[in-house]
Amino acid sequence: MKKISRRSFLAAAGMTVAALALTACGGSSSSTASSAASSAAASSEAASSSAAAAELTTVEAGKLTMATNAAFPPYEMTTDTGAFEGIDIETAQAIADKLGLELQIDDMDFDAALLSVQQGKADIVMAGVTVTDERLAVMDFSDSYATGIQSVIVPENSDIATIDDLSGKKIGTQRGTTGYIYCSDDFGDDAVIAYDNGLTAVQALNNGQVDAVVIDNAPAKEFVAANPGLKILDTSYAEEDYAIGMAKGNTALEDAVNAALEELKSDGTLQSIVDKYIVAE
Repeated sequence: MKKISRRSFLAAAGMTVAALALTACGGSSSSTASSAASSAAASSEAASSSAAAAELTTVEAGKLTMATNAAFPPYEMTTDTGAFEGIDIETAQAIADKLGLELQIDDMDFDAALLSVQQGKADIVMAGVTVTDERLAVMDFSDSYATGIQSVIVPENSDIATIDDLSGKKIGTQRGTTGYIYCSDDFGDDAVIAYDNGLTAVQALNNGQVDAVVIDNAPAKEFVAANPGLKILDTSYAEEDYAIGMAKGNTALEDAVNAALEELKSDGTLQSIVDKYIVAE
């Protein structure tokens, strides 16, 4: 078995407004000096971000274009109004803010999202992407920002109790994912049926077209919660690290993204984003 290790802005704005109000109302010289210092610091940071953004080569000037497959809750999904949300969406937005760029999100099939970066149509791909040797050959990756677990969804009355029980069964996966790769390697191409997204694979499971679905644990929980009669096996298939995919050779962008990620990890922003969508058990 193959296993691999895999609203501060509003608050800040409020503080700035408060400082300006104190000055306008005739605050002390120290208050005025403090406000001036804060404004200077903010201006310096903004100038630094603008300078950093100017040095980056992106698909569209002034923008950070993100390719994703927004059918992978809780990492990326769409709201009832058609807006994007999720761990990857908010993380990408935080990175774009750090780099002084506008985030542009392009939603597409998972395979197409990977190709979009390779073909220079997107700057980054975030869709619960795992680093593999095959992908490293055609794209570069950031440092890891999250850990994922490949899980197995089966009907509650299934005779599948362990990973080995998948032998001889029809397994549904999302096309191009590590779940697809693992199952194809372990049980053969004929045993695996690939679907455009996880939801379609789960629908196939409900319809009896497949015996099990292998998918990342976080979306697996979402799908099981929305589909009574399904369960997740206690044994995980694999553990893996998620990272941000980029075109090979764009070292400046890779370094900038990694620096932004490190800041988001250090100041707790990244963890707060994850905690918003995944409740610790």
